[in-house]
Amino acid sequence: MTTVYFEDMVVGQVAEYGKTITESDIILFAGITGDNNPVHINEEYAAATPFEGRIAHGMLTASLVSTVLGTRLPGYGTIYLSQSARFRAPVSIHDTVNVIATIKALDPGKKRVTLETNCYVKGKLVLEGEAVVIAPSRVSEA
Repeated sequence: MTTVYFEDMVVGQVAEYGKTITESDIILFAGITGDNNPVHINEEYAAATPFEGRIAHGMLTASLVSTVLGTRLPGYGTIYLSQSARFRAPVSIHDTVNVIATIKALDPGKKRVTLETNCYVKGKLVLEGEAVVIAPSRVSEA
C-alpha cells in the first residue's frame, strides 16, 4: 500500500491494478451484497441470455476502482466522495480486469482530486467512470 500526497500529485498521473475474476469472487460478492441475480450465479439461466453464460456483477468490476484509489493513487488515507460508472461490456469468470485511474483535476483548496476511472478486459473498455476523492496531505488543516 502506498500514499501519494496531494502536494505530490500532477494532472495526468496514472495508477493501475489488475485482477482476474474468479468463481469465488462472484459467489462471495453475491453473498455479501445479496445480489443473487441468476445471470451471475446460475449457468443454465445465464446461457439463455445474450451473454451466453454467467457474468460478474457490474458493481464487482466497479469495486476494483476502490482498490486503486485506496491503495495506489492517492492510497492510504483517501476519502472517497463520489464515483460514476458506465458499464460498456460484460466481465466473465476468468477475465482479467485492468483498472486505470488518471488524475484529471486537482482542487488545492479542498485537497480534492478528480480521476478518470476506466476498466479494461483484453484492451476493451468494460467500464468508464469518474471519481472524486479527498487526498491525504502533508499540510495540516490546523
